[in-house]
Amino acid sequence: MAAPASQATVPRRRGVELAMLLFAVLLVVGADAVVDATVNDRVGSDVLAYGAGFALIYAVAHVAVRWLAPYADPVLLPAVALLNGLGLVLIRRLDLAQAEDARQAGRAVPTGDASVQVVWTCIGLALFVGVLLVVRDHRALNRYAYTLAAAGLGFLALPALLPGRFSEVNGAKIWIRIAGFSIQPGEFAKLALMVFFASYLVAKRDVLSLASRRFMGVDLPRGRDLGPVLVAWMFSVLVLAGEKDLGTSLLFFGIFVVMLYVATERTSWLLIGLMLFMLGAYLAYLKFAHVQERVTVWLHPFQ
Repeated sequence: MAAPASQATVPRRRGVELAMLLFAVLLVVGADAVVDATVNDRVGSDVLAYGAGFALIYAVAHVAVRWLAPYADPVLLPAVALLNGLGLVLIRRLDLAQAEDARQAGRAVPTGDASVQVVWTCIGLALFVGVLLVVRDHRALNRYAYTLAAAGLGFLALPALLPGRFSEVNGAKIWIRIAGFSIQPGEFAKLALMVFFASYLVAKRDVLSLASRRFMGVDLPRGRDLGPVLVAWMFSVLVLAGEKDLGTSLLFFGIFVVMLYVATERTSWLLIGLMLFMLGAYLAYLKFAHVQERVTVWLHPFQ
């Protein structure tokens, strides 16, 4: 990633990143210790081994950022570490529960999924470092913004075009499952579309920041500028209708609205996005039975 023009006035803040990264690792290790103590009535040595390994792989990532992207946002890597680590802890908790059920039923204890997810974490961080090596200046991605948008839409639409036996799990058609291997192409679509969103918002930032009128203390955008948000919302609804996946469709729309707010710093975009978000969620609840079931489980988890 290229350095800003005025390097002397822009702090690198890598020390801030390291401090937040250490805090994230401590939270993850603490959560893992709580799980171990709850299930096994003690905190085993494997918690420390897990924490040390987790800290090591993110320390490598931090060194890579310090070397290859010294002016990167210091919040991003610690946030990823925290979310990834808590996800691994949750998977390990499920593994322990399944192992206990298997022992009580006299079945063979399953291997579990946490170790597999650790491997995928290492692969992901290796690819992260590889991207930093290849894309030294993130602004170069502007040249491929619309190509990446087309690729993202293709990745996103692919599961909807496949027969259900290859793409549907628990009512949502977001997978590609072939010969025991499964993957969500929407994960690649997220990256491609976010690059496109960022490029679009950089180009249109001044226009989208203009206000037409003030209502109840909020500066509302011009009607002609609502187009990108409405297109993003309609596209999210199409994803929802085609793939029956509330989470993915609302996630894409949420990403766009948040990036729009970051680009323009206008609260009105958040309010408009929130209203459209609630409308889409309500329509999904009315339309799809599996969405109604998930809402019911959320409202009454202990039943």
